[in-house]
Amino acid sequence: MRVFGLVGRSGSGKTTLIEKLLPALLDRRFTVSTMKHSHHHFDMDRPGKDSWRHREAGAAEVMVVSGERWALLAEQRDEREPDVDALVARMRPVDLLLIEGFRAHSHPKIEVFRPSTGKDLLWRPGSDIVAVASDAALPDVTVPVLDLDDVEAIADFIAARGVRRRHDLQALALAVGGAP
Repeated sequence: MRVFGLVGRSGSGKTTLIEKLLPALLDRRFTVSTMKHSHHHFDMDRPGKDSWRHREAGAAEVMVVSGERWALLAEQRDEREPDVDALVARMRPVDLLLIEGFRAHSHPKIEVFRPSTGKDLLWRPGSDIVAVASDAALPDVTVPVLDLDDVEAIADFIAARGVRRRHDLQALALAVGGAP
């Protein structure tokens, strides 16, 4: 499973870009999942719901299942935030896992950068940021600078970074007599 990240300062448009990238990557016949890091407390449950009550009563994990989706809620209580690789290992295999955030982890990333926010660029020479998607020219940046409004070009950039479609790999394995 190929892992590719989008990083940037708060308010730069990371989530909006992922929202636009997903249909573009799906049009290229990739299977895609996402993972998002949050620096804030979040809760997917609502007080009073059964799963919330299970967690409040002390369950380490609560799985909620319906015919349409399932979710696994894991409590961190007195534990450290899980390692990115451990989280990735829990994901169902797909062609591409887009990760929003987790900028300290070593996977290729595109930085979403808008100079108008007044915030500093994260990219530095030698970092895992392999391109910057911006709404302005950045002459001092030595990695590719992609037009933030050109979602197709950004999707092409990600696809060109070695992402293989699972069905292509399965067809290749069958052609050579192996298992996918």
